[in-house]
Amino acid sequence: QVQLVESGGGLVQAGDSLRLSCAASGRSFSRYSVGWFRQAPGKEREFVVVISQSGTYTNYADSVKGRFTISRDNVKNTVYLQMNSLRLEDTAVYYCAASEYRASATPRSYDYWGQGTQVTVSS
Repeated sequence: QVQLVESGGGLVQAGDSLRLSCAASGRSFSRYSVGWFRQAPGKEREFVVVISQSGTYTNYADSVKGRFTISRDNVKNTVYLQMNSLRLEDTAVYYCAASEYRASATPRSYDYWGQGTQVTVSS
């Protein structure tokens, strides 16, 4: 089992950057693929990006390609999401999630979820 805690959210202006962290507790963090999802008010949760267990495979939603970068440090049990050139439409609660199976863009593939961190982008 793994527990996830997100941090790093905040209020920024359009064009700014933020780095989110997803810290995991529990052993064998390297067994888990980790995804980031986001949910804006009144909208369904949507896929942002996923990284494989080893970090060699990543998959990004088209809306964030070229602006967001995911990485992981399996020694520190942490996954990072670097978000650059933030836009108003990036405003959402961001969740990280872990799965023991292959990297997936589907929320139901994930067994473990963090509590979320709010990202608000203003004009």
